[in-house]
Amino acid sequence: MRGYLVVLLFGVVFVGCKSSANVNSTRSDFSNYTEDVSATLPDYPDYQDQLAQIEEPVESSDLAIDDQLAAIGRDLAAQNESEPYFDGYTVLIYSGIDREMAFETQESLEELFPDLNSRMQYEQPRYLLKIGQYKHRFEAQKNYSLLKETFPSVRIIQDRIQRKDFQLDSEKNDNDEGEN
Repeated sequence: MRGYLVVLLFGVVFVGCKSSANVNSTRSDFSNYTEDVSATLPDYPDYQDQLAQIEEPVESSDLAIDDQLAAIGRDLAAQNESEPYFDGYTVLIYSGIDREMAFETQESLEELFPDLNSRMQYEQPRYLLKIGQYKHRFEAQKNYSLLKETFPSVRIIQDRIQRKDFQLDSEKNDNDEGEN
């Protein structure tokens, strides 16, 4: 039995290692080759016919919600105007606990870039030197790129920005004229 398996294994290896004939094909061997694959291709309808069948939309509809969307937009705008702050971005030039270094940085910023208005902010225990108040990050990118070579630690940060036109109801009443 064992001898039979050895002979079978030898036969399988011999047949597997048999050299095959050298196959050389040239272009002329395939010159008469044709194959029809049209039966397997998908069939697409003519788009011109489909465009002709599309009906024009009706101008007015019972499902139109334009007025509702406009009302929602007005409500959101009124709600946003009542908020004193909005989330925005500023360019942070200096952040640290050294007060002298903060003011030196502010002076050198004013010397090199007199058109940029900086503001110093103290959040215990650190000083923050910031410029600009931007609604979107890409708006801050211009000043960031301008300052990056001079101040390598500059970065764009998220910040809460007070609306310029916002006044509390008590401030509005104090400014009214004609009341005693």
